[in-house]
Amino acid sequence: MNVFVRLLAALVLTMVLSSLPSSAADLPDGVKVGDVAPDFSLLNVDGKQLVLHEQTTVKGLIVVFTCNHCPYSVKYEDRINALDAKYREMGYAVVAINPNDTVAVPEDAYSKMIERARTKKFTFPYLIDATQNVAKAYGARRTPHVFVLSRQKNNFRVEYIGAIDDAAEGTIGEKFVENAIDQLIAGKAPQTTFTKAVGCTIKWKKD
Repeated sequence: MNVFVRLLAALVLTMVLSSLPSSAADLPDGVKVGDVAPDFSLLNVDGKQLVLHEQTTVKGLIVVFTCNHCPYSVKYEDRINALDAKYREMGYAVVAINPNDTVAVPEDAYSKMIERARTKKFTFPYLIDATQNVAKAYGARRTPHVFVLSRQKNNFRVEYIGAIDDAAEGTIGEKFVENAIDQLIAGKAPQTTFTKAVGCTIKWKKD
């Protein structure tokens, strides 16, 4: 009987593991602070492509991997809009990217992204990472997951990775992204360069 139970447990575990996206088990580490930010060209909700290296008029970008359906992402939508409103004129604009598998999560489909951007009056580009290659290159794991970039001569450098603030639950104590950008604007390196992103796991495609 014990042998049977062990065999059954092994079979169930095999079935569970086989149902997981194979890419989720073998994701690249992504970028680290100080690295050159991977370039990308992604479709915006306005129907146009946004190319990272073409963003030559900004001092930096607040790249947020987010989506429609995740309750954490929904909770942070107004804060992301507020970040763009506060820092766009200072040269640090928000760029949001939806990395989820839209087959697994139809609510994150491109058409739904357009609706969401209109409903919430997003003031920033909302891009779809249809291949998920950008999320993998950056090492995004959750929604929301933020990468603050500063523009160099010919590329962008990663300055901060992690959460927007410390209030995924509860009241805001420390505003990680705002602190990092304020320090960059002051000509200083951010004191806090990495925090743990808190949110929903990215829904990876099955190979």
